[in-house]
Amino acid sequence: MRIGVIALQGGFAEHISILSRCGAGAYPVRLPSHIDDLDGIVIPGGESTSLKILMREYGLLEPLRELIGRGLPVFGTCAGMVLLAREPTDPDRSSLGAMNIEVDRNAFGRQADSFQSELSIPVLGDRPFPGVFVRAPVVRATDDGVQVLCRLSDGVIVAVQQENRLACSFHPELTNDLRFHKYFLSIDRGDVFAKSSYRRSQRAA
Repeated sequence: MRIGVIALQGGFAEHISILSRCGAGAYPVRLPSHIDDLDGIVIPGGESTSLKILMREYGLLEPLRELIGRGLPVFGTCAGMVLLAREPTDPDRSSLGAMNIEVDRNAFGRQADSFQSELSIPVLGDRPFPGVFVRAPVVRATDDGVQVLCRLSDGVIVAVQQENRLACSFHPELTNDLRFHKYFLSIDRGDVFAKSSYRRSQRAA
């Protein structure tokens, strides 16, 4: 499997490392030519506004929007979740518009307010997952087709899935737990219809 990781800003190196440990081929993506023949894409944490500006300057924003719309599996963490949201609550931030979610940026406060929490994520099994939250967003609302994967004890949504699109508020790449990345890889392999339709549209283009 060939998984690209947007490598313009933020925690891309950690994602590449953990994907490699999961047995996938993980490649940094900085230019439109780097997204050819990928089986999935990861949008890492970082600073969402800076990441969006860099993606636009490097010519990645529109090609990614198109490929994700055509079925390319995608996994966004923290800032990546913000970019995947269809309706961010901050009107000054556009997005890839790939998921039917409404997101608040920096919902927990500043860097000093970062925290860790043991998360219950049933799709990953019974063992709690170590959630690392750093200036994290949260999902305020979901719409059609979105499955909530994880909530905090107060009910706040911090992980969601919409078909083969996955997003979480926290940073699984900053832990030694491979389960969330393995789950993304299993979605990619298992979603035959989305993957085959994406491949057909690639060949037609």
